[in-house]
Amino acid sequence: MTTRLAAAFAKGHPALVCFVTAGDPTPDATPSILDALVAGGADVIELGMPFTDPMADGPAIQSANIRSLAAGTRTADVLRIATGFRERHPDVPLVLMGYANPMVRRGAEWFALACAAAGVDGVICVDIPPEEDDSLGEQLRGRGIAPIRLATPTTDAVRLPTVLDGADGFLYYVSVAGITGKQQAVQASIDTAVARLKAATDLPIAVGFGVRTPEQAAAIARVADGVVVGSAIVEIVAQHGAHAAEPVRTYIHSLSAAIRAESREPA
Repeated sequence: MTTRLAAAFAKGHPALVCFVTAGDPTPDATPSILDALVAGGADVIELGMPFTDPMADGPAIQSANIRSLAAGTRTADVLRIATGFRERHPDVPLVLMGYANPMVRRGAEWFALACAAAGVDGVICVDIPPEEDDSLGEQLRGRGIAPIRLATPTTDAVRLPTVLDGADGFLYYVSVAGITGKQQAVQASIDTAVARLKAATDLPIAVGFGVRTPEQAAAIARVADGVVVGSAIVEIVAQHGAHAAEPVRTYIHSLSAAIRAESREPA
């Protein structure tokens, strides 16, 4: 695990992991939104790489991808945004999240080198299964970048070891079977799933999909090592556009305060 990611999950409170799409509403507007996430109390930043067919994402993030691409965002812009973020925030972990095509079209080694140069700590690639780790995972690990894997409610005991093999940074538990958006899992199912995953790995477990309110974040924080919030932030960006930074900061602060209220000593 990278030093920054390890530190983010060892603060004595569950980590708040916040997602926005790079280039939404424009590449030049994204840095101020990222800064607002940090100012509000985000512990880990997920920066989405816009893609034409974000199959795991619901309407909010799909629309963010469309806005970003319409604004001309390209992989070079995402890397430029990441580089600028690292210069401004040397200690805050940054994870790129997206799909295989933009990541490997120039070669996995090129992408891993570019991520390392930009100061990226981890990568979540939604559509490369762990069985195809040699498509990207090997190259990322070789450059000190964590390949972050996804587990879902359908990841059974037979497949879980494959998911965990080569995983690093944290394990992202997708708490509902479906796309990102407004649906949320019953808390009891999250409690059970997190306990099962913790029995199988020492990686921190971060839970996402459908988290919107401070109350939901706090409930997850009672059992998980991290809480992932994405669509709700993206909707604020959609509403406020280039002026989204302050509303985003206010919203993130409400989540952060609720999570920190569940503060506990590091395991």
